Amino acid sequence: MDQERNMKFMQIAMAHLPEAKQMMEQKGVEFSMEDIQPMLNMLMNVMNDAYELGKEEAGE
Repeated sequence: MDQERNMKFMQIAMAHLPEAKQMMEQKGVEFSMEDIQPMLNMLMNVMNDAYELGKEEAGE
């Protein structure tokens, strides 16, 4: 994964993190930043896959 793009994706994810944390806490689920890291990694993979799909479709 491109390091610069990865950093941009992380900034996007972190911008939405407070909203996700609030939603989870409203459901009674509390977690730390350590607990969040696997979810952030998965989200980064999803964003990268979406980027690659868009890149492929733009090339067609």
